[in-house]
Amino acid sequence: MKNIYLIVLLYLLTSSQIFAQNESGGKFSGLMFGDYFYNILRDSTIDDISYKAQTGQKDLNGFQFRRIYFTYDYTISDQFSTRFRLESQTQVGVNNTLFVVFVKDAFLKWKDIFEGSNLIFGIQPPPSFDVAEGYWGYRSLEKTIMDLRAIASSRDFGVALKGRINSGGTINYWLMYGNGNTLDSDGDKYKRAYAHLEFKPTENIDITVYGDYRYKADKSFSSLPDESFNNDALTTDIFIGYKEPKSFTIGVESFLQNNSNDVIQLENADYKVSNRNALGVSLFGWYRFSELLAGVGRFDYFDPNISSDFKGDSRNYFILGLSFILHEKVSITPNVLFETYEQPVNGVSIDPSLTGRITFNYEFL
Repeated sequence: MKNIYLIVLLYLLTSSQIFAQNESGGKFSGLMFGDYFYNILRDSTIDDISYKAQTGQKDLNGFQFRRIYFTYDYTISDQFSTRFRLESQTQVGVNNTLFVVFVKDAFLKWKDIFEGSNLIFGIQPPPSFDVAEGYWGYRSLEKTIMDLRAIASSRDFGVALKGRINSGGTINYWLMYGNGNTLDSDGDKYKRAYAHLEFKPTENIDITVYGDYRYKADKSFSSLPDESFNNDALTTDIFIGYKEPKSFTIGVESFLQNNSNDVIQLENADYKVSNRNALGVSLFGWYRFSELLAGVGRFDYFDPNISSDFKGDSRNYFILGLSFILHEKVSITPNVLFETYEQPVNGVSIDPSLTGRITFNYEFL
């Protein structure tokens, strides 16, 4: 299957000029970002640590492309358009030159299926964090918090309805029903339903309220072999952003995910099954000092289980960068990633992780 993707990729590359000149509405584009990175600090047990944002051992360094997009957008008519996108990526801070190529987007959009609303079918972004990622604006440095912590995927295969509720477009909605298993082929009956409301009280302010419900197979535990438990997950999220175009942006996002009956504990000689509630908060912003220079910063807090029965597993994640904007489609950003780990209840401390990078980001047609 990978060979098929590579053949398609080569075809897109060799045919880019044809696509660019296609009178019927075709357009070829691309995005690439990568770095020179150096893992300055790592705990010696980093590979065994759960819920970490940074990987790779201390002193590992090298050049890497973390993401490559090749996209073909085609306008069939005033009412129908399509997108096909291939992606290749590697892990952050891991000197891994093996590029995994897969289909990132493959969807058909039916514009104005009814007034003010579009229908989208295929592999596409769900409503999870599209607005927050747009405000963050530095995907080349890191994913937004729900994507980073695998709370929701950046893609799903399904059908979506997206549009405005009022004529002014200050209240918008986005609904989707999908497989719920990212880009994998669907092999079960369990799906995921998404809902998103966006409020734009002014041109500078954006507020989104999001929720999704993921149906999952019942969960069983070896300690209770004769029982099974509902394991569905409910995720809620709110995002508030403020921006002055080409000047600065600030945003704050928080999510709560409830995973039903996901953990088991021994309590008074009996086993207790309880929910796992994950909490995340992200605060970020960037400021443009000049046409050439912008500063960017972010702080994330993540706790995979906020129950008082679980201690020592929260994470703090810091990102700082100085972006040199050489062109609207070309930037070079020296940046640092710093993650700290709450001390586990067993008293064994975990050294923080620190990675320094010079990130190159560019787009092309």
